[in-house]
Amino acid sequence: MVNVNVVETIRNYNAGRDPERLAMKFANLRTNPFVFLRGTCHLFYDRLPADPLFTKAPAGWLCGDAHLENFGSYKGDNRLVYFDLNDFDEAALAPVTWELVRFLTSILVAGDSLCASADDATALCKVFLDAYAGALSLGKARWVERDTADGLIGELLDTLKARTRPAFLDRRTDSKGHGRVIRCDGKHALKVDDAARDRVTKLVDTFAASQDKPGFFKVRDVARRIAGTGSLGVERYIVLVEGKGSPDGNYLLDLKQALPSSLAPHLKLKQPDWPSQAHRVVGLQRRMQAVSMAFLHPIAEAKISYVLRGLQPSEDRVTLDVQRTGLDQIRGVIDEMGQLMAWAQLRSAGRQGSAIADALIDFGGSAKSWRADLLDAAHQCAALVGKDWKAYSDAFDGGALKS
Repeated sequence: MVNVNVVETIRNYNAGRDPERLAMKFANLRTNPFVFLRGTCHLFYDRLPADPLFTKAPAGWLCGDAHLENFGSYKGDNRLVYFDLNDFDEAALAPVTWELVRFLTSILVAGDSLCASADDATALCKVFLDAYAGALSLGKARWVERDTADGLIGELLDTLKARTRPAFLDRRTDSKGHGRVIRCDGKHALKVDDAARDRVTKLVDTFAASQDKPGFFKVRDVARRIAGTGSLGVERYIVLVEGKGSPDGNYLLDLKQALPSSLAPHLKLKQPDWPSQAHRVVGLQRRMQAVSMAFLHPIAEAKISYVLRGLQPSEDRVTLDVQRTGLDQIRGVIDEMGQLMAWAQLRSAGRQGSAIADALIDFGGSAKSWRADLLDAAHQCAALVGKDWKAYSDAFDGGALKS
C-alpha cells in the first residue's frame, strides 16, 4: 500500500473546482465510509495493493469507478429503458481485477444499510463473484431491460412507466411567461453567471449546427448542476433546450466537463489516443453499454471537452436497504450487477488492446484460483478506506477543509 497524506491528496486533487459545490463535496465525504469511497476514486487507486492479482489479470475496458451506486436505469437512444453501468468518467483499459476489487470494496464499506453483518457483506461479495465469473464463462453479452428484469430491478423499471417528461420539467423548472426557466433550488441546480451562460450556449449552438434538427437544441436556460459525489465542483451544467416546443416539449440536458481518468497515473497498458477526454468517456460508454443513453455526445473546445447527454425522468437507482427490502432481494440485485459487469467486458473484448473474449471466458472459468485472493484484497482495501475516512473526518471536523 502506498503511504499518502489523505487530506492533502484530496485537497490537491480537487484544486480549482467551483468552491460552492466543492464545499458540498467535502461535507458529503464526511458522511460515512461508503460516500467517502464514492468520492475519492483517485485515492482508491493510489492505495491499490501491489499484488500480481492486479497486474496479471486479463486487460479489459473498465468503467473505472465500479460501486453499488454506479448502476442504474436510463432511457436509451432507442427509447427503451435499461438498467446498466451508468458512469464512465474514469473509464480506461486496465486489468479487470481493478474493477472487481473496487466493487467488492463498495459492498464491504456500505455498512448496515446494505446488510446486517460483516458476514452478510462477505456473502454478498461471493454472490457477485459467482455471477460475474459465471456470466464471463458463458461468453455471451446480454442486457437488462423492463421485459427481462425481475426483483427490485424489475420493480424499479416498472415504476418508470408513470414518469413523464412534462412532470419532470415541472419538478426541475419554473414557468416564466410562455416558457420555462431552470429552478435554482440549491439541491439540483445553482445560478450561473453571464459569462458561463454565454459559453455554454455557444458550445451547444456549435453542436446543434452539426445535427439534423438544430432547432431542437436551441438553448432556453442554463444553470450549474449539483449531482454526484466525486464530480462535485467539476464544471457541469443543466441546459434547458427547446426540444419539441415550449413549454412542455422542452428537454433538459446535462453538460459535464470530462477530466482525465483517476486511473491514469497508475496505468501500465497503452491507452488509445483519444481526440479528447470526452471522446474517451463517450466512446467507452457506447462500447460497454448494450444501448447508449439518449443524446450522448462528446463536445470538444480547445483543451476542454464535455460530455452531453439527456437528463431524464427515467434515471434512478435501486434502493439497497436490508431494513426495507430484505437480504434475499439485495442478493438478486448484486447477482445482476455481477452479470452486467461481465457483459460490459465481453461486449468490449478485443477492442484496442483489451483481451479477446476467449481470454475473458478462461478467466471466468478459473475463478477458483483467484477468488479468495481477490476477496482478501477487497477486505484490505475496505479497512484502508475506513482508516482514511477517519483521518479525513478528524481533519474536516477540525476545520482543515473549510477553505
